[in-house]
Amino acid sequence: MENCIFCKIAKGEIPSYKVWEDENYLAILDIHPIKRGHTLLIPKKHEPYIFGMEDDELGEIVIKAKLVSGILKKAFNPKSGKIGLVAYGLDVDHTHLHLVPLDKSGDLSFANAKTATKKDLEQSLIRLKNTAA
Repeated sequence: MENCIFCKIAKGEIPSYKVWEDENYLAILDIHPIKRGHTLLIPKKHEPYIFGMEDDELGEIVIKAKLVSGILKKAFNPKSGKIGLVAYGLDVDHTHLHLVPLDKSGDLSFANAKTATKKDLEQSLIRLKNTAA
C-alpha cells in the first residue's frame, strides 16, 4: 500500500530499528514503547486486519512471534519470565503484533507508552544484537 508506514519500513524506504527479519516478516523496535524492548512484528505483505490474513499466514505470524519473543526474553530477562503479546491494530492500518517484556501485572498497558529517544532505541538494539550473537 502506497502510504502505509509499515509497508515503507518493510521496503527500507523509512529507517527502523530492526530486531529480526526473514523473507515475509519484520520485527522492529516500537518508537513509542510501553517498556524497553517493546517490539512490533509485521508482515511485509500489506494486510490491514489480522483476521483478514490467510490461515497459513496467521499461523506463521504467531510462530514468528514465538521466535522473536525468545530473542526478547534472552535480551531483556523480564522478571516474570514472559513476553506479552497484543494484536491491537487501530493505530496503523497494517497488521502488527506488539511483543513486550513483562516484569509485573499492568506492564502491557498502552497508557505506559512514551516516545523513545534515538539513544534508547539504539541501546535496546545493541542489547538485542549482542544477545543474538
